[in-house]
Amino acid sequence: MNIAIVVSEFNEEVTSRMLAVAKEKAHLMKLKVSHTCMVPGAYDMPIIVDSLLNRPDIDAVVTLGAVIKGQTKHDEVILHSTARALTDLSLKYHKPVSLGISGPGMQKRHAYARIRPVAERAVEAVAKISDELQRIQR
Repeated sequence: MNIAIVVSEFNEEVTSRMLAVAKEKAHLMKLKVSHTCMVPGAYDMPIIVDSLLNRPDIDAVVTLGAVIKGQTKHDEVILHSTARALTDLSLKYHKPVSLGISGPGMQKRHAYARIRPVAERAVEAVAKISDELQRIQR
């Protein structure tokens, strides 16, 4: 299975670690990471995910990010709109897109605590969904 990983550069001290964990997990699961793309923030992911899903050599996309709460509800707006767009893309292409984006409403310390579980589950999710789609389509 060929996957792509799209990573938010915003909160890079968290997301760079998420990327390392995701690559490690993909390797353990014998998934090939064909592309790794960096985007400025989680909100910027859908256009890149769309381009990746359009490629016949990409079976799924893992997204990684950390949306940390500030003084407004901007984190909620960002994550809700991004999650909706990524879901729509998954349905459009019938390919798995995982939401490995932690938040909203979390503090920086929570983001650090969620690095490993969020990144690992994002990789596991695309593999599981892909397997299930293949089983259903038989």
